[in-house]
Amino acid sequence: MTRSKLNSDLLDLWRQKQWTVVFVTHNIYEAVYLSNRVVVMAARPGRVVADVAIEAAYPRTEEFRTSPLFNEYCRQISHSLAQAVKSSPEETPDTCADAMTDVFHVA
Repeated sequence: MTRSKLNSDLLDLWRQKQWTVVFVTHNIYEAVYLSNRVVVMAARPGRVVADVAIEAAYPRTEEFRTSPLFNEYCRQISHSLAQAVKSSPEETPDTCADAMTDVFHVA
């Protein structure tokens, strides 16, 4: 089983059950693929630095993953993470890792 298959299964389950899902991930690409919203947080002190609406239709397909729109969302979120690290009052080697931990999305 691959991450791609698990992501597709999660989206299928979400559609069938119509649940609200809060999913925490370290992976920008996964967040964009699964989400209708990505919230990026900075570390120490924890705060929201970006709230990005992912305006792409469901079901999401491989076509979406390779689209310019998908790449633009990934670029925007990556930029937000970089800003979060720069604005962190405590510059440590773990700051970027902490910021990545706090990428999450709501589907």
